Amino acid sequence: MLGKTAGGLFWMFRFLERAENTARLVEAGFRIALTRSTDSSSEWESVVTTAGVAEPFTAKYDGFTSGDVIDYLLRDKDNPSSVYSVTKSARDNARLVRTALTAEVWTAVNDNWMTMQDLLKKPVKETDLPRVLDIIRQQSAIVRGALHGTMLRNDIYDFSRIGTFIERADNTARIIDVKYYTLLPSSSFVGSSLDNVQWETILRSVSAHRAFRWLDEEDMTASSVARFLILDRRLPRSLVFSMANTVENLGYLAEDYGERHACHDHAEQMLKGLRQRDIASIFEEGLHEFITGFINDNNALGLLIERDYKFYG
Repeated sequence: MLGKTAGGLFWMFRFLERAENTARLVEAGFRIALTRSTDSSSEWESVVTTAGVAEPFTAKYDGFTSGDVIDYLLRDKDNPSSVYSVTKSARDNARLVRTALTAEVWTAVNDNWMTMQDLLKKPVKETDLPRVLDIIRQQSAIVRGALHGTMLRNDIYDFSRIGTFIERADNTARIIDVKYYTLLPSSSFVGSSLDNVQWETILRSVSAHRAFRWLDEEDMTASSVARFLILDRRLPRSLVFSMANTVENLGYLAEDYGERHACHDHAEQMLKGLRQRDIASIFEEGLHEFITGFINDNNALGLLIERDYKFYG
């Protein structure tokens, strides 16, 4: 496969996953802000920081109001990471690789773009925010369903899934970080009812609340929730699940092409590192420090994949 085509597939599905996960991050901030009885600007500031857009946001706005943050993350055309922008980028990449896609996948991506244009043409009111976020997630699920249901399991599929899981791992890590490192107002709140409500909010924002309740019905603690989101191999949005699938799809590429690259070794080391950890050692290291290290390693993996498969060469 041409590197340009591989890159188009990889980034198409990274952008689609980013749209959904930006919506999830906004939901996490929105729900946590609702638990506050005082000014919620610090919560929205942490959401912007976690999304990695603090510098351009502060250059445009004087403060961190809910309306400004929601507008910037969902529909601002000047923000390349807004839901509007990444949905457009996904569609642009789909056009680039259209001959590699089934008609169903192309239609789903194109419909997603048209839906977002209509949905985000006006500022989103807080009262309407849950409905808008639901639609964003649903549209992403439709594209994923078309991919799973109609695409051959070949290198086209593998690059698409690798893009999805690289992005998903990054965003799950960021959602964990927005809660534990930035939003918790004081160490005195750890283990309190407020702390537990916020962890429950994080679970809901990654669609994992029901699954967690099935496994740990009464154990809503920081360590149990963090363990679930980081180390549980059964959870589709956990860090270890995302890395395991990244390694698997990279392995298929190595078999198909008959060669391995640095990205294969890097991904396998990341997965091995996760599987050798327990939550006690992660908390001993510091959850924020662990998450920061994981995000950096995951970003490095994405760059290695781009280089090794000559996306721009």
